Amino acid sequence: MESSETKGQAIKVVIIGGGFAGINLAQRLQHDKRYEITLVDKNNYNFFPPLIYQLATGFLETSSICYPFRKLFRDKANLHFHMGEFQRVDPAAHICYLNNGEIQYDYLVFATGTETNYFGNENIKKLAIPMKNVNDALEMRNTLLKRLEIACITKDPVERRKLTTIVIAGGGPTGVEVSGMLAELRQYVVRKDYPELHGHGGEIYLVSGGESLLEPMTKKSQRHTYNALRKLGVKIKLKTRVKDFVDDQVILGNGDTIQTKTLIWAAGVTARLMDGIPVASTGAGRRMMTDAYNRVIGVDDIFAIGDTCIQTTDKNFPEGHPQLAQVALQQGKLLADNFSHMADNKPLKPFSYVDKGTMAIIGRNNAVADIPKPKLHFNGFIAWAMWLFIHVMALINYRNKLKTMYNWTVAYFTRDQALRMIIKPIPPQPDLKQAEMAAAVKSSV
Repeated sequence: MESSETKGQAIKVVIIGGGFAGINLAQRLQHDKRYEITLVDKNNYNFFPPLIYQLATGFLETSSICYPFRKLFRDKANLHFHMGEFQRVDPAAHICYLNNGEIQYDYLVFATGTETNYFGNENIKKLAIPMKNVNDALEMRNTLLKRLEIACITKDPVERRKLTTIVIAGGGPTGVEVSGMLAELRQYVVRKDYPELHGHGGEIYLVSGGESLLEPMTKKSQRHTYNALRKLGVKIKLKTRVKDFVDDQVILGNGDTIQTKTLIWAAGVTARLMDGIPVASTGAGRRMMTDAYNRVIGVDDIFAIGDTCIQTTDKNFPEGHPQLAQVALQQGKLLADNFSHMADNKPLKPFSYVDKGTMAIIGRNNAVADIPKPKLHFNGFIAWAMWLFIHVMALINYRNKLKTMYNWTVAYFTRDQALRMIIKPIPPQPDLKQAEMAAAVKSSV
């Protein structure tokens, strides 16, 4: 196929996915006028996944962590947005098929991230609350608030306990942060807003299959997190996994059961299989295998960055990089540089991940942070302040930064937020509407 470059036209780069990796690549490549970039995403906005749980628990509003792509790309002549869902790719024809059209490309980049992994359990997939995107967060907030309202009016103490007991599956940063936030909500908000539940509420359980919480972090962070959550009243169950969720009952791998209507699933993710990418190019966790330059092995002119790829060429990470935001950001930046090198016929630079550290927030004035070089550990208020600063600075523009800082400041001094409204769309009733219109027409005749 004759490329845009051989025709003397701008080289067409199509990016599937507008998360950390995709948006970072697009924004860095926008300054190179030799490229025409089209970013494709099923949503018309970028969102900040590390703060999804704060949206779910009512401490942030949607606009604090989201920003529309078209406004972000405004006045960028070579940067375009296409709202659509990827269907399949034809590598030979260099065509990417979407649910609402097709796009020709010279280079295709997958930056699609991951989706929730339910490990084949259909009951959990159907009944548990995931924590991957904005829709999940809003659904979780509505569900939790509705169950609190129902618990206030039910006369059955067993039913009330089921409605107010919450199980979080997964001992990673998401599970820890959700557990801490819910425990503080129970302590400082629920007892004031729902006096009917005083002395009758259920428990918060955090279930992890590992021997400790936050397993990739240092022992100091693991111990501090465990003790801090216990102090907040979270019941922690280690070395066991959620096996099933049936009839308001969470069944654990060790045979224990927990009576609840609410299971929050933060126990695993998996990449999405892409139609058109050979099975032989897929590795562990359904991630696309790439070479040192993020080119997908086995196909031409297709790249993958972020959580959706696995790269084993980095000597410090022979099993592949962790699925973290920093990996996605760094791969997006390097691929932008390498695209410029390709246009200049210069040698490409292999990817090497620079670990800048790991952190997790537990609650008010309390977090943990590990910095690998130099080897440092922080916890408590200092780590909490570091977490706030880094996450605010990572938001996509100043509007998001200011709104988030405002909400956090209010929450810090009041231990409260006013964002706990149950807002859900009313399903359309076309038959009723048509009947009303027909009646109106008939009466006018």
